[in-house]
Amino acid sequence: MEAFNWLLSTSILVGRSVVGSVLVPFLLLFFLFLIKFAPRNMFQRNKNPTSTTAATKGKATAGKDNKVPSKKLDSCQAAKVHKVKNIPKINVKPIPKSTQNGSGCATANTKSTKTANGSASQTKSTKDTLMASKPVTDQEKRKQISVRGIASLEGVSDIKKSFNRHLHYTLVKDRNVATGRDYYFALANTVRDQMVGRWIRTQQYYYEKDPKRVYYLSLEFYMGRALQNTMLNLGIQSSCDEAMYQLGLDIEELEELEEDAGLGNGGLGRLAACFLDSMATLGLASYGYGIRYEYGIFNQKIREGWQVEEADDWLRYGNAWDKARPEYMVPVHFFGNVEHGPDGDWSKPCKWVNSQVVFAMPYDTPTPGYGNNTVNTLRLYTAKSPNSFNLGVFNTGDYIQAVCDRNLAENISRVLYPNDNFFEGKELRLKQEYFVVCATLQDIIRRFKSSIFGCRDPVRTSFDAFPDKVAIQLNDTHPSLAIPELMRLLIDIEEMEWDRAWKIVVNTCAYTNHTVLPEALERWPVHLMEKMLPRHLEIIYIINQKHIENISKHFPGDFDRLRRMSLVEEDGEKRINMAHLCIVGSHAVNGVAAIHSKIIQDSVFKDFVELSEKMGEVNKFQNKTNGITPRRWLLLCNPGLADLIAEKIGEDWPKNLDQLRELTPLIDNPTFIRSIGQVKQENKMKLARFIKKEWDIDVNVASMFDVQVKRIHEYKRQLMNALHIVVMYNRIKADPNKEFVPRTVMIGGKAAPGYHTAKMIIKLINNIGAMVNHDPIVGDKLKVVYLENYRVSLAEKVIPAADLSEQISTAGTEASGTGNMKFMLNGALTIGTLDGANVEMAEEMNGENIFIFGMKVNEVEELDKAGYNARQFYESVPELKTALDQISSGYFNPMEADQFTHFVENLINHDRFKLLADFEAYVECQDRVSEAFKDTEKWTKMCLANIAASGKFSSDRTISQYAREIWGVEPQPDLKIPAPHEPLERAETSEGYKDF
Repeated sequence: MEAFNWLLSTSILVGRSVVGSVLVPFLLLFFLFLIKFAPRNMFQRNKNPTSTTAATKGKATAGKDNKVPSKKLDSCQAAKVHKVKNIPKINVKPIPKSTQNGSGCATANTKSTKTANGSASQTKSTKDTLMASKPVTDQEKRKQISVRGIASLEGVSDIKKSFNRHLHYTLVKDRNVATGRDYYFALANTVRDQMVGRWIRTQQYYYEKDPKRVYYLSLEFYMGRALQNTMLNLGIQSSCDEAMYQLGLDIEELEELEEDAGLGNGGLGRLAACFLDSMATLGLASYGYGIRYEYGIFNQKIREGWQVEEADDWLRYGNAWDKARPEYMVPVHFFGNVEHGPDGDWSKPCKWVNSQVVFAMPYDTPTPGYGNNTVNTLRLYTAKSPNSFNLGVFNTGDYIQAVCDRNLAENISRVLYPNDNFFEGKELRLKQEYFVVCATLQDIIRRFKSSIFGCRDPVRTSFDAFPDKVAIQLNDTHPSLAIPELMRLLIDIEEMEWDRAWKIVVNTCAYTNHTVLPEALERWPVHLMEKMLPRHLEIIYIINQKHIENISKHFPGDFDRLRRMSLVEEDGEKRINMAHLCIVGSHAVNGVAAIHSKIIQDSVFKDFVELSEKMGEVNKFQNKTNGITPRRWLLLCNPGLADLIAEKIGEDWPKNLDQLRELTPLIDNPTFIRSIGQVKQENKMKLARFIKKEWDIDVNVASMFDVQVKRIHEYKRQLMNALHIVVMYNRIKADPNKEFVPRTVMIGGKAAPGYHTAKMIIKLINNIGAMVNHDPIVGDKLKVVYLENYRVSLAEKVIPAADLSEQISTAGTEASGTGNMKFMLNGALTIGTLDGANVEMAEEMNGENIFIFGMKVNEVEELDKAGYNARQFYESVPELKTALDQISSGYFNPMEADQFTHFVENLINHDRFKLLADFEAYVECQDRVSEAFKDTEKWTKMCLANIAASGKFSSDRTISQYAREIWGVEPQPDLKIPAPHEPLERAETSEGYKDF
């Protein structure tokens, strides 16, 4: 290059003379000839390190003229030369020279190891330098592609720059046209960037260590919003808050723009979400599997007091959190027929042919643990039609029909079934249940076979170790088809003999029962299964045959027991009892609260317990009391209370909720009690402002916030709460000057669209509220608020502000409940029956600081045996009779006086859930509540006692019990996976670092 510059300068000098004007063209032609035909290295810079003069001169020339060298650049050098102005710079820590290769790029792994005598061995970067003269393979080059080379967000400045980059380059907006939702997505993508490195690192860790993996199968995952929870678990919430503040944005306003991921009806789906949080926090290699419904639980609107359902199009603006994985798309078959072997034996490999195919496309959502760098995966499937398409009918009407048929196939994942605790045997629902288990099991087997990271080739060929590496938990009976589907895969695809396959299935699967209500238990018609899943019905028949033989062996001649325990119900329409299938096909069955587990063992599944004992099965029927994640349900939603707790007992309680017991001595600390009361009052004021904004109702923040929020169902007895409102209203009207403890009664929840009685209850509550709220005599003494469209994000506002939690279901009907635990953790007192987890809540507080009323389970059973007469209670309790007569006569709906007449008559004549029998005790208990609320200091002490006693109800405790007693894995709450920029080979624990 120096020679070329000399010739060029000479030509310029010569050109100034007359002779030069003739010679210059010839010189230029000569130069072009040299460039074209001279040896390749003639004009290259001298690369000899001892020849410093030429190298220095070359650098100076390049720096002065800013010219690109003629040689081909690698990616790092090109990035240095082609600097584009106006692109925001990202602060990336300088890469140490020891971690760079010859071209200045970071290498994938730069760790220095030590030899046996302690001397440092040669680093990998040195080896790269020595090998620079040798040809480098593509595989070696790809080692530069590493999550370790990606800089993490180190502070507010980095977050601002990442936010700015996403706004401009991901969303293609600037501040002049960006909306609030654009700012939300920019922040969400910034936070997601921080999580993705940990997500990749977690999967690397699992593939390196190859632990036993837990698969949680559920048709519902009620996740709610992700942004704030993710920031909290990653420990970057305060930095993001400050970054948004410096950019002139309100982070709370951005958080409000996020759609709730409402892929669940209520408690079942919300429990699954809490469990995912705890499994990640406890360091378990776990995966959630479900359906990515296009429309989640419907949006509830209240129009003239009635519930009106609107579609929940939660994906209309996109989803910042999930990632499509088309490379793992799998086929799912329906219908068709079965071809058997020559001997016609159903238990041997068969072929399922002539079926209809739908593809399951997975979308992965990261689920971060709290402060441990673990990010697990929730994999949700959406239905896709096959790509095969007959273009020959493009110009005919058949083409349009073909398009419509594709849409029908994709309807499988279109909408969440909105029924809670009610079985609806529709074909689409059965398709959904099989769709998710079929796709999930194919994925589980693929992962089991390919245990080496980055390799999708089969590694394991034997399934003997399958139960040692795989645990499948069935969340209720919805995924129960996993049992016959796994049998089909092992027998028909893997060609395994029946007994061996059955042993693997039983040792792998476990079943959680969530209800004892008969109408909620799934029983699929045989004719429907025979048409849609013919091979699975054959397998279920074989399972049932062997099950019946086993019963006959241990209980010979007991034909009534055979009928009760059969998987196939013969009474009326022939049906498959899915709960029985789950019990027979699982090695563990659990209830979700102590009283619930006792009911299913002593009553609902008593026959199966007795058979298990005869067979010598140890601990098959267990209890696993539900829990809630304290990260979302205290640390996130009630930061004021969380800060108070941390000041007294430290920062570790979110991962060890039992530490809340250390608050007990502070019950007698007046300063701390005042602080607890102040936080509660601030939360109430915040909720009051929200209620005024949303529903234009003024509430008295000095009143008792009396809250009942859950799905609307007769057994949950929202109607009893409504009747108590009428009683309080009548008392105020009868004597306006009498002392009355003011109350704001809040009721929220959705009714299944086809559940007429539940919808009537909503209408009645709203009619009562309309009269009470507009009565000047009542004033601020009593207000009624129906919390429209109750959901996770609304619960996060309501629960921290509640004074009283209503958990008033009929004893023996609520499996557990988790809302009761959330209220308890946030310092609300409970009025409730001895049902579900209320029993254990009372035990944790030694029967104090909780208001219990009503019949117990055995008393309800005795009343049924004696012959329950609801009219007798109606006529013997004056306040109850007055309230029901008012409702029946149209007092609360004068424009349609007979609207509730039949409703009241039905209650009096068919009070299935003993509302009238418990009502008098309920009102007396409510009077005790009002009396206690008068003494603010005593009430606050009771609140603190509830908080201190709530440690048992952490989902971390629940998952630890599942892990040790059902799944056979050990939780690692102190394990901290290395961050993306750290070496993978060492993990931090409470005892120091651990090699793996």
